[in-house]
Amino acid sequence: MMPPLSSRATAFALCLAVSGFVTGCGEGRSPEWESDGLRVVTTIGMITDVAERIGGSRVQVRGLMGPGVDPHLYRARPSDLRTLASADLILYQGLFLEASLASVFEEMAERTPTVAVTRGIPRDLLLSPPEFEGAWDPHVWSDVSLWRRIANEILEAFIALDADGEAEYRERHDRLDRELEALDRWVREAVEAVPVSRRILVTAHDAFHYFGRAYGFEVRALQGISTVAEAGARDVQDLVDFLLERDIPAIFVESSVPERMLEAVRRGVMARGGDLRIGGMLYSDALGSPGTPEGTYMGMVRHNVQTIVEALGASGALPEDLDEASPS
Repeated sequence: MMPPLSSRATAFALCLAVSGFVTGCGEGRSPEWESDGLRVVTTIGMITDVAERIGGSRVQVRGLMGPGVDPHLYRARPSDLRTLASADLILYQGLFLEASLASVFEEMAERTPTVAVTRGIPRDLLLSPPEFEGAWDPHVWSDVSLWRRIANEILEAFIALDADGEAEYRERHDRLDRELEALDRWVREAVEAVPVSRRILVTAHDAFHYFGRAYGFEVRALQGISTVAEAGARDVQDLVDFLLERDIPAIFVESSVPERMLEAVRRGVMARGGDLRIGGMLYSDALGSPGTPEGTYMGMVRHNVQTIVEALGASGALPEDLDEASPS
């Protein structure tokens, strides 16, 4: 494997650079890595999974945000800064998803390659919610065809730091790309089981508009694209009115958002004589636990689609999972 790269900063240097964020981290030690491979730090699990698939044994990937972690609210801990300081490469989502880490990434970019994996997505393919003028909806991973694009950014970042591994990286990238293409086809076929009149997806926060655009669903949520702002009584009442008017059978909780937020909505519908149930839990801003199917990006997508389709009253069986969409 390759020797340690000269761009690797010390933990002490990073602590000086970001002293406005934490104090006392100079007393900690840089984390130990398992080998001399390319050291990659990622933010959300969806990036971590793709980086591991492309990197294989040539890279070590450490994700900062595990299952159930809300990236909109996440703040760097001293241990995170030490991990970032010891990295050869930092991969983050961008589009203001990891808002509280933005200044940390700006500091790190001066000494360590730091890549926003969404930078290659054409801006005309991004959604911009009216309540956040000048900002983009960051939840692009809910559209598999868009998330395929970020794999190329990761591939090029790996090659730039480890040219000797180019052939291996490209082979693994191409395999993953075929699997994601097949997964996108599977999703499009699976949602056909839901009658058009029932294709209304209601969740805790607005993390599924790219899903709705790609796969033909109307999407509503109690909160906006960020979970920073709490929903108020008016938001709850407006959503109750919508659910009753459209006679929607199910709403969905999210793994990274407290369930109590939608329970108030469900109770409001029931109090007015409606019938509404929690259709299941969706993975929106975080993957499931490691070692479970939902702990991978493709497993998360399959879980979400199956949960949505079954809860909204599928008129037929789901398509068989495609061989090409199974992780290798």
